[in-house]
Amino acid sequence: MRLLLPFSSPLSATSPPSFPEHPPPSKIEYSGLAKIFKKTVIGTLTGALSLTLVLSSPIPSVAASIDPYLSMTPPSLSPDSSPEDCPNEEEADTEVLEDDVRPQLVTNEGIVEEAWEIVNDSFLDARSNRWTPETWQKQKEEILSSPIKSRSKAHEVIKKMLGSLGDQYTRFLSPDEFSRMSKYDITGIGINLREVSDGGGNAKLKVLGIVLDGPADIAGVKQGDEILAVNGVDVSGKSSFEVSSLLQGPSKTFVVLKVKHGKCGPLRTIKVQRQVNAQTPVSYRLEKVDNGKISVGYIRLKEFNALARKDLVIAMKRLQDKGASYFVMDLRDNLGGLVQAGIETAKLFLDEGDTVIYTAGRDTETQKTVVADRQPLINAPLIVMVNNRTASASEIVASALHDNCKAILVGERTYGKGLIQSVFELRDGSGVVVTIGKYVTPNHIDINGGGIEPDFRNLPAWDEVKERLSKCNTLQQS
Repeated sequence: MRLLLPFSSPLSATSPPSFPEHPPPSKIEYSGLAKIFKKTVIGTLTGALSLTLVLSSPIPSVAASIDPYLSMTPPSLSPDSSPEDCPNEEEADTEVLEDDVRPQLVTNEGIVEEAWEIVNDSFLDARSNRWTPETWQKQKEEILSSPIKSRSKAHEVIKKMLGSLGDQYTRFLSPDEFSRMSKYDITGIGINLREVSDGGGNAKLKVLGIVLDGPADIAGVKQGDEILAVNGVDVSGKSSFEVSSLLQGPSKTFVVLKVKHGKCGPLRTIKVQRQVNAQTPVSYRLEKVDNGKISVGYIRLKEFNALARKDLVIAMKRLQDKGASYFVMDLRDNLGGLVQAGIETAKLFLDEGDTVIYTAGRDTETQKTVVADRQPLINAPLIVMVNNRTASASEIVASALHDNCKAILVGERTYGKGLIQSVFELRDGSGVVVTIGKYVTPNHIDINGGGIEPDFRNLPAWDEVKERLSKCNTLQQS
């Protein structure tokens, strides 16, 4: 079983300056999301300071109690189920879970070799180009030529081994660091969701991780529950990211979940008090330029968290209602956050079928093309403001809009963080973070290292913006 656990921290609020002046740098904290592939035990780290977690099996720090689902009334069967379909389902589920969390004995040499194999199978040398399978094999033979007498020594060996790769993002996690990392969620109620195939071409939304003593755990949500509705809204067909956004809300308020335990029920309605108050990363205002002839909607996006897309849509619609016919999206000092939130934000401006981003890596699972799947929210001229602290998810948004002729970029060259990291759990509870892929823009520019060059250093006239976008579209069509 694999579990998606994105990590996101709100940025401190700063008031955007009067447009078009440069805003003061905002206080940036760690945030995170999103891409999973084969052996990944915890998942994918994306963004300048961002991460996504995926667990292949429950671990004590995030797994709920594995007691059977308790109810004062007998479980009710769903219409498409019969008693024969679900014999002793709860007991079977419990046995599997107990099997998953049973500790395994592993030698010090075994832990080192496990870390070595992860790098051997997955590592992408996107910076130094020094890594080869031959030199890596030789290093393994040298390391294992003598006994490793303690677990702490094994961990030191892994650190040194990963350090030799010359990649600042590939690193070792102690058991404590791994445990802390696996506890983060973006729902605000202490659960982590994942779409799981039902075998018939459809997907169910299941709770594949739950924080012990978190709001959902206390209210009675169980690991493995299927989420059917949030506040009365049917979530069929919605992604885990969309539903995580629905679960968000002010601290101390309540959200009502309709859940089903196992294949055959029972169905329960559970009221959960929210704990984490995700702050909106969006601020906006209407500006009058050209002696009041032009109305410009200015939107500042401080980070990409679970509320980014939803609040951006609200801001744009309100600005349109006030008469905005041009838009500025300010991504300066936005270090990224949830990559999936960045991708969903970019899609708001793109035509159906437009490429958002390419991912590249050694493994075929990391070689993907992400495309927009619906018509754009607006077609108005757009400026995206960037600087040398515009990174990761922000660079994905900026490049997608620029390369598809939906926006021009104004400001400074961006940071240049386009690598994808995954977090793998080792058998003693420690872990390794490994670079496994990179992002490439729709125009096939490698973001990492070089960043993205803007079209203008200073704000151009809107007539020049329209002319630039028109020429871009003409070239693209030809």
